Amino acid sequence: MSAALAHVSRIARRAGGTHTARRTVPEEAAVALSYGGTTHAVMMATPADLEDFALGFSLTEGIVSSPREIDSIAIEDVGPGFDVQIRLADAANRRFEARRRRLAGPVGCGLCGIESIEEAMRAVPPVRASLGLAAGDVVEAVQRLGERQALHRQTGAVHAAGLYVPGKGIVAAREDVGRHNALDKLAGALARAGIAGADGAVVITSRVSVEMVQKAAAIGAPVIIAVSAPTALAVRTAQTCGATLVALVRGDEFDIFTHPQRIRDGAARHVA
Repeated sequence: MSAALAHVSRIARRAGGTHTARRTVPEEAAVALSYGGTTHAVMMATPADLEDFALGFSLTEGIVSSPREIDSIAIEDVGPGFDVQIRLADAANRRFEARRRRLAGPVGCGLCGIESIEEAMRAVPPVRASLGLAAGDVVEAVQRLGERQALHRQTGAVHAAGLYVPGKGIVAAREDVGRHNALDKLAGALARAGIAGADGAVVITSRVSVEMVQKAAAIGAPVIIAVSAPTALAVRTAQTCGATLVALVRGDEFDIFTHPQRIRDGAARHVA
């Protein structure tokens, strides 16, 4: 985790006066994701778990359909940032190159690695898993994710994403200065560990934008649990793809915006 942290000087102003001190803050670096030697996207990210980031981004953005379609991932420290070189298997690479040629054009929407409005508003795969959660599971999921936020405890400045499985708790979690990055890193970690997203709920510490719904659906998670509010487009997208969207979790209170049938009254299963 040391690569993800830095220590900076500060002047702390408090009721009793001012004093100099040190503070732990998260690192932030430019991370380029390159396919076949060509940069596809550059994000500002926490420089940790970059292999998970590369794999997860490739999966949630539909560049590959499984980890088997990636031949190799190499991380290059280029001084001011990191270049993550991703080599795709032949079939995936041909498909990716055809996609890039099809989408290239003068219209840009400002989303990382996306070159057209049509691609930004792509159809989300339907979520079919029939996972059921007790109301207590929702509360438990947010609490358990907090326990896995080591970087946030030291800095107070990063997001987290985790997968909560009833009876098991948070089975994987990742942190990053970017909320999308944290979710991509989680997707990569799940894929590398062979954990099915359909078995649990994605839990995030941020607001829910449409991209977060798109990425959670790509993971296969039928439920999204967030501590902050969703956007209107996120709600519409979750409704359309069949995902249950739970947000504004505050203690034992929360709001269910879509497909409430997956949430029932009752306590969480015991998590050891």
